[in-house]
Amino acid sequence: METKAVLKRKQKALAKKRELEIESQKAQEAAQEAVQEDTKTPDQDQDEGEGHQSDKEESSQKTAPENGPSAKILADGKEKEEYFAQVKFTDLEICDLTKKSIEKMQYEVCTPIQEKSIPQLLRGRDVLGAAKTGSGKTLAYMIPAVEMLFKAGFNIKNGTGVLVIAPTRELALQNYNVAKDLLFYHSKTHGVVMGGAKKSTEANMLKKGINLLVATPGRLLDHLENTDGFVFHNLKMLIIDEADAILKIGFEEEMNKILKLLPKERQTVLFSATQTKKVEDLCRVSLKDPYMVEINNKSLAPTVASLEQGFVKIESDVKFRLLFTFLRKNIKKKVMVFMSSCNAVKFYSDLLNYVDVPVKEIHGKQNQQKRTSTYFDFCEATEGVLICTDVAQRGLDFPAVDWIVQYDPPDDPAEYIHRVGRTARGSSSQGRALLFLLESELGFLHYLKKARIPLNEYEFPESKLANIGSQFEKLVERNYFLNQSAREAYRSYIQSYASHSHKDIFNVHELDLQKVSKSFGLAVPPRVNLNVKLGGKNSRKRNKVAAPVKGIKRSRHREKSYGDSRQFQR
Repeated sequence: METKAVLKRKQKALAKKRELEIESQKAQEAAQEAVQEDTKTPDQDQDEGEGHQSDKEESSQKTAPENGPSAKILADGKEKEEYFAQVKFTDLEICDLTKKSIEKMQYEVCTPIQEKSIPQLLRGRDVLGAAKTGSGKTLAYMIPAVEMLFKAGFNIKNGTGVLVIAPTRELALQNYNVAKDLLFYHSKTHGVVMGGAKKSTEANMLKKGINLLVATPGRLLDHLENTDGFVFHNLKMLIIDEADAILKIGFEEEMNKILKLLPKERQTVLFSATQTKKVEDLCRVSLKDPYMVEINNKSLAPTVASLEQGFVKIESDVKFRLLFTFLRKNIKKKVMVFMSSCNAVKFYSDLLNYVDVPVKEIHGKQNQQKRTSTYFDFCEATEGVLICTDVAQRGLDFPAVDWIVQYDPPDDPAEYIHRVGRTARGSSSQGRALLFLLESELGFLHYLKKARIPLNEYEFPESKLANIGSQFEKLVERNYFLNQSAREAYRSYIQSYASHSHKDIFNVHELDLQKVSKSFGLAVPPRVNLNVKLGGKNSRKRNKVAAPVKGIKRSRHREKSYGDSRQFQR
């Protein structure tokens, strides 16, 4: 029988989902209505931001991986890190309206990133921040942003005073909802503009005046250049969230243009999980004498102490059998499975649903309404499986996730950190992570070790795995749609493998293509053209294969692009 706390949480999540599904479909109309009604819209009791101190389900509190692998080495005995500082939100120098909103959001104590950032931002300083995922950075910059609007007396006629730039539509919506919650008792307007939404509706909203605006880079630049009546010359604060992700997916040119168009006299906040050369270049042109806030310093592990992490050495032709067995044994848990391509997510989702293992899917080829609906469905759920690409690895807050399974390895340690950051979020939550590696890929552990990410080796005896190999192949062979989907997923896997940044380890020429094809239920490996240039500016540049690989075709002629690189589509 479910406890009152669980029932209450479900009711809150369901109420939130109903409201926010409407917002995600018509976010601009909602913001326009907020302008007319002075932003007095219903609020949610459960925050979409990071670092939320919500109650976790009982299943996420268990320490032993009872339905998981048998470990050679267990991650017991770690001293749990001191997550929360002792500063309360009521101690901050912020107005009573903001304190009232924070109380309504059920926050009491600042996280370290909030304790360090908020006072500096309230003083008007630029801040350059780096923190572990789930550390609460969204509130760290959003609270000072709301305070600035309040103290400056912004109204509709003043236009946009705060601008938040996020890399993805999901993160933009998440930032928007945190802002809306904080502004619940304030008379300030708020809105979001992003790719996939109706531009004309956004333009009408901007002309009426939006005090706090959340945006994705491409759509923001479009409005800055082309929307008459968009008042942004009064901008006081610019916030760049997940700067490394923005630059990694190809928005460097857009960001440079945006910075040239915005007022130079402003306060700027930039958060980035990793410090790359491109991020450093962006910092130089956007920040002035910034205050440095770094929580993930050398004395702290890059992943939280409550996260049990392990890997399993597996052959390609056994990978799906292991995944199937694992999901069946953890059917009552909340599990996220990361794959390298949209086509792989689609194929394995269809296949698992076909064989009565219910799963949801999120990937870059879905329309925004479908992605958002799936996101909130999985947030509300207390159990279930979500198969996804890396579109879901940055910043999105999925409550009470028990397991993170990386079916396909990440591109680098930073990507690994962001993937496993979907579990063990907050002060008291626990989670587990499992990485699938071929024997030829074990060298990747060296890079993880250098990044201070120690993994335990788990064992799954093949004799204990579900014996579904032959049935799996027959199903894919006889079902036309599954067969076509399997072929596309296989090609995408080979193409993404060839694009891996660590080619010394992930060498496409060393793959046993016969075994790889069996992992997709295919008896014969389809031919793949690695010279094809994948569509879109966000696709990673392909390197030509130096020597022929059995089953991989090299051709002068461009074949049909499957448009599915490791980097998720936008």
